[in-house]
Amino acid sequence: MTSSISILGSISREDFLRDYWQKKPLLIRQALPGFTPPLDIDELAGLALEETVESRIVMEQGPEAPWQLFNGPFEEAFFDQLPATNWTLLVQAVDHLLPEVGELLQHFDFLPRWRVDDIMISYAPPGGSVGPHIDYYDVFLLQASGQRRWQLGQFCDESTPLRTDTRLKILTEFQASPEMDWVLEPGDLLYLPPQLAHWGTSLSEDCTTWSVGFRAPSAEEALCGAADFIGERLKEDQRYTDADLTLPRHPAEMDDAAIQRLKNLLQTALDNPAALSEWFGRAITQTKYEDQLLPPEQPWQQEQLEALLRFAAPNQVLLAVAEGSRLAFRAAAEGRWLFADGEAWCYPASLQGWIENLCQQFTFDTQFIKLALQSPESTALLLQLINQGSLYLPDEADERGQALH
Repeated sequence: MTSSISILGSISREDFLRDYWQKKPLLIRQALPGFTPPLDIDELAGLALEETVESRIVMEQGPEAPWQLFNGPFEEAFFDQLPATNWTLLVQAVDHLLPEVGELLQHFDFLPRWRVDDIMISYAPPGGSVGPHIDYYDVFLLQASGQRRWQLGQFCDESTPLRTDTRLKILTEFQASPEMDWVLEPGDLLYLPPQLAHWGTSLSEDCTTWSVGFRAPSAEEALCGAADFIGERLKEDQRYTDADLTLPRHPAEMDDAAIQRLKNLLQTALDNPAALSEWFGRAITQTKYEDQLLPPEQPWQQEQLEALLRFAAPNQVLLAVAEGSRLAFRAAAEGRWLFADGEAWCYPASLQGWIENLCQQFTFDTQFIKLALQSPESTALLLQLINQGSLYLPDEADERGQALH
């Protein structure tokens, strides 16, 4: 699936970020010409039978209500009872399960890798849809097989009315734009910025769509998460004070000066660049699912890395980033951190080049590991990543797949 082709077609990466990212939609015809999905519809449905896989089915006319939502895992008998039209199967985080699906993400290296959430794959027979709705995050929609009609509408916000007769957040009013009404063929790609109303409908028996979604923490999540993290590091004597107190106009009144003192207290507490950096790196790389990582049965030591090299061919791939794992780094005046799947480690400036290579690659060969073993700090970091399951031996891929399923 990987190639040198630009998934943005004739548009440069710089132009896309300046003119489209989080601003307006973009349709790219034949972004991936000749694209062939590595799994078929039956295999996708098979994933929805698994206990550890997040899946949903939406029926426009359900047995109990319109736009009825069913959550997996499903039984085969459930699929046998589905109508011939007007339903959709959605399977979340398929890139965590199949490396071939995750390869698509390499085409999006013009965006921060830590922003990627997952690849959801949907299948729908003719008429299948999840209704007109919005997402609060950016999404790229790749038509993998069959045809789907996409209608785009208005930008919405939290006050936009939603239907009350379904658990789905379906818009009560959809203002379709005639200029943004397209039928996507295999290989076509549609980018949608956050909060733009859209409505996709299957036009064929073999319609599958891959949705590349991006993480967008809410202000509530950021404020509560950062405050909790920083709060654990505050000192007992950091308190509200009012040494500048003057005679109050009324003994029960909280005046503007009191509120300003409170603001100053909170701003001083939050003005901790190191703590903010560490919290954000941990939060944004956190695994999507709690039990996603599969650490080795016995923790690795340096001796195992050395033994791995002794029996390896030159330039042989020995380690790989686990499907769904996120690696990131921050190098700033307040410190240097490597982040991986919600964990954080400090590293010295001398390792900056090695850290950048680590976070850039998806696989690691003998030369990379030899370089890591030249420094105690990089050796320790590599072992940390292996022992928490962020990196693994590709030779164990079959065993990992069975465990994930």
